[in-house]
Amino acid sequence: MKVVIVGGVAGGATAAARIRRLDEHADIVVFERSGFVSYANCGLPYYIGGIIDDAAELTLQTPESFFSRFRVDMRVRHEVTAIHPDRKTVSVTDLESGEVFEESYDKLLLSPGAQPAQPRLPGIGIPKLFTLRTVEDTLRIKAYIASNQPKTAVLAGGGFISLELAENLRGLGIAVTIVQRPKQLMNPFDPDMAALIHAEVRRHGVQLALGHTVEGFAERDGGVDVLLKDETPLHADMVVLAIGVTPDTHLAQDAGLALGLKGSIMVNDRMETSVPDIYAVGDAVQVKQFVTGQDALISLAGPANKQGRIAADNICGGNSRYQGSQGSSVIQVFDLTAAATGINLTNAGKAGIDADQVVLSPMSHAGYYPGGKLMTMKVVFEKRTFRLLGAQIIGYEGVDKRIDVLATAIRAGLSAIDLKELDLAYAPPYSSAKDPVNMAGFMIDNIAQDILKQFHLADLVSLPRDGSITLLDTRTVSEYSQGHIDGFINIPVDELRERIREVPSGKPVYVICQSGLRSYIACRILTGYGFDCYNFSGGYRFYDAVTNDRCLIAHAADCGKDQ
Repeated sequence: MKVVIVGGVAGGATAAARIRRLDEHADIVVFERSGFVSYANCGLPYYIGGIIDDAAELTLQTPESFFSRFRVDMRVRHEVTAIHPDRKTVSVTDLESGEVFEESYDKLLLSPGAQPAQPRLPGIGIPKLFTLRTVEDTLRIKAYIASNQPKTAVLAGGGFISLELAENLRGLGIAVTIVQRPKQLMNPFDPDMAALIHAEVRRHGVQLALGHTVEGFAERDGGVDVLLKDETPLHADMVVLAIGVTPDTHLAQDAGLALGLKGSIMVNDRMETSVPDIYAVGDAVQVKQFVTGQDALISLAGPANKQGRIAADNICGGNSRYQGSQGSSVIQVFDLTAAATGINLTNAGKAGIDADQVVLSPMSHAGYYPGGKLMTMKVVFEKRTFRLLGAQIIGYEGVDKRIDVLATAIRAGLSAIDLKELDLAYAPPYSSAKDPVNMAGFMIDNIAQDILKQFHLADLVSLPRDGSITLLDTRTVSEYSQGHIDGFINIPVDELRERIREVPSGKPVYVICQSGLRSYIACRILTGYGFDCYNFSGGYRFYDAVTNDRCLIAHAADCGKDQ
């Protein structure tokens, strides 16, 4: 059996190694148009910033090492230019010599990946405008910085690569501005959770120009103007386009393969395309979102590796199936860690799912053990069934551990209530006896039992201020004096029982505290006295971060004032 693989890196290289492990006698040829067959895409920004100081560390395998270990014929700087399914060959150009030839196959695996989105805007292609996707891109940016020592940079786009690059450029002393049309960074997060990311990048000197549309680029005064719709241009010594990626599927299209979202390659759960004996994996393929079952494009290394293994199994006569992508991800944002899995509340609404959420602020480990830090956790679930839909966590140590537990729970089909039953490891330096994941489960269980009723940030604007309800802040007098929401009266939770007559009877009570815990306790007290009580999800700390961020995005003059 002869297998030709188009593209290396995560999907193609993984498939090649797996095929060899399953079939010692298969003839395996990999064509990779770049000079690197297997490299760490996710490490590229860290080489630019000097955290990874040796470019060789980015290369996971070389053609020589791959041949030595697996006897796979890895041909870099070879571009496949056409697929001929009728005669089961591909046309190939040797980019070094210019030789053009055809290579036959019994099975063909496409792993072309995705390419940086480059909209058709004026100025695309000017020398100081970069993209970051390959090792070659990285080396160009690194060389430009070394030679020109830029003082300023604009990053167009607010996803993973942009944030990682922003951090590394700031580490080199470069002033960074991130500009993009959406009013938030990091789309896997709901806008309120993204506010915490915004605060962190601003704290480290990154300027955010959110909600602005880039209309083009122009060279001026030795640098680049980023032209914005209805705004003054942003000027910088260099610009990096990081506005996302598009599937690189022109070969598949020309060969008549069925295409899906944004021109991606349609595959079944065996990673088979619409043409017999042709498989496809990685960023170029359309997959199912595991939670919603809807078609999706999810460009992450983990899914690409799994798909490569599954395609290899099936090429070798197996019957492996890809069950879909959850989109589990984690990113370092300066001192913070931000992680997500499943779908957020925004996307649940778009998918037509009636969803709810809990927001909590647990410590990373036992409060009495030194060094613990707060994390902010949002868990999203379906209202009627309590099906676990997704989670977002932003904090410091322990974030990655909790998101992996939640990702596993989603994959295993556990309900949001089941989280309270998970038997998780505990020792004071690592966790609490009631782990944050358990705490989320307890809260959702309380909702299921009608012990906890919530209101959210989006509900605040619609709460009547005509005296028909009571708005109660249960923080200390000192906390209240440092900032509060207009209309909320202050009765500290520890004084509530003695001052219960100050709460008007016969009216619903909407209660807030700093994180949501004291207000929940207050609600239980009030319920015991016959009140209909609602607890604010996330607390004043969460409210303050989100509303201040919205002010900054809108350039409001009254940011930080009482609302």
